[in-house]
Amino acid sequence: MIGRRTILAGGAAAAAASLAPRARAATPGVTKTTLKIGNTMPYSGPASSYGAIGHTETAFFKMMNEQGGVGGRKIDFISYDDGYLPPRTVEDVRRLLEQDRVDFLFNDLGTPTNSAIERYVNHQKVPHLFLATGASKWGHYKQYPWTIGLQPSYRTEAQIYAKYILKNKPAAKIGILYQNDDFGKDYVNGLRDILGKNWNKYVVKSLSYEATDPTIDSQMTELQASGADVFVSATAPKQAAQAIRKAHDLGWKPMFLLTNVSISVGAVMKPAGAENGIGIITSGFMKDPTEAAFANDPGMNEWRKFMDKYMPHADKSDNNFVYGYTAAVVLRHVLEACNGDFSRPNVMKQATSIKKLEVGTLLPGITVATSPTNYYPIRAMQLQRWDGKNWVRFGGIISGAAA
Repeated sequence: MIGRRTILAGGAAAAAASLAPRARAATPGVTKTTLKIGNTMPYSGPASSYGAIGHTETAFFKMMNEQGGVGGRKIDFISYDDGYLPPRTVEDVRRLLEQDRVDFLFNDLGTPTNSAIERYVNHQKVPHLFLATGASKWGHYKQYPWTIGLQPSYRTEAQIYAKYILKNKPAAKIGILYQNDDFGKDYVNGLRDILGKNWNKYVVKSLSYEATDPTIDSQMTELQASGADVFVSATAPKQAAQAIRKAHDLGWKPMFLLTNVSISVGAVMKPAGAENGIGIITSGFMKDPTEAAFANDPGMNEWRKFMDKYMPHADKSDNNFVYGYTAAVVLRHVLEACNGDFSRPNVMKQATSIKKLEVGTLLPGITVATSPTNYYPIRAMQLQRWDGKNWVRFGGIISGAAA
C-alpha cells in the first residue's frame, strides 16, 4: 500500500496525544492543529490511470495548507493504493478509520470498491463524501445517509444516450459492452429504462467483461459479428481505449457512445489513437482542458495556474486532473462552511446543504447542489463528439433525476 500525506507536521502527533481520550473519540482525526482526511485510489492495477485524481487532491491540499489550511488546521490527507481491488479497499479503509483515525473519507474511487465499504462506513457513521463514481445508488440517502456521490449518475447518463439513439437512429441494432459490476450494470439499467419492453427489438448483443481482464478483443469481435450498428461502451479507461482501437482494427464503424468516465484525451483518446475515435459521442459536465473555447476561461486559468505551480510535469490534456481539482474545490467549500466544527455530523450536514455552488471547472450552466434529500450533487450534462483532436459540445445542458 502507498500512503500519501500532504502534511507530516512535526507537532501533529504531540497535539493528538495531548487530547483527552474522550475528545479523540468524539472527533477522531481532528486536533487543535490538524484535520485528517482519508482516501483510497487505484495508483496501481487496471484502473491506475485514475491515480491522477489522487495526486491532484494531494497537491490541492498542499496548496490549502500553504494558504493557512482551514478552520485553523492543516489538512493531513492520507491516500492509500487499493489497486481497484475491493478486498484491499476494505483493508485500507479499516486502517484509515481504526488506526489512522481519520475524520472522514473523501472521493474514494470506484464502484466495486466503494460498494465493499459502504455498509461499514455507514455503520460507523463516518462521512463518505463525494465518491469518485457515478453509480446511482450513492444517492440512496435513506438507506445510506453517510454516503454521497458527486458526478452525474451513470444511469441518468445512459438514459440520455438511449433517447439520443432512438431519435437519431430509430431502427438501431444496439450492441453493449459493460464492466461486470454496479458501474457497468447502471448503464444497462439506464438503457433499459428507456427501451423498456422494446429491449429485445433494439439490443442485439450485450456482453460484459471483468475489470481484471487483460483484453476485451473477443467481446468486440462478437459485437461486430452480431450486426450491431450502435455500440454503447460502459467501460473503464483501459478497456475504453482497447475498444476504440479494436473497432478501428475490425473496420467496424457503428454509432459509438462512450461513458464519460473514460473520455480523457491524455489517458484514453491519445492511447487509443486520436484518429480512431472520430465521431464517438459522449457527455460531459466538466470543461475539457483541450477545448479552444476554454483557452482563456477564468476558471480553467485558475486550474492551469494551480497545475503549473503544484503539478508542473503533469499531462494537462488528461481531464482526471480537472476532476480531482473539481472534487477538491467542492470539499473546500464544505470545510469552510463547517466554520471550524469538524465533527462528523456537522461535516455531513454541510456536505448535504450546498446551494448552487459554482465551480470554475464545470461547464457553463452546471452547478453543485445538495440537500438532505438530494444526494446527487451534479445532475446535468452536455453531449459532445470527438473530432480527432477535441471533444466538441453540441446541444444544450441536459438535466435529469437519477434513479
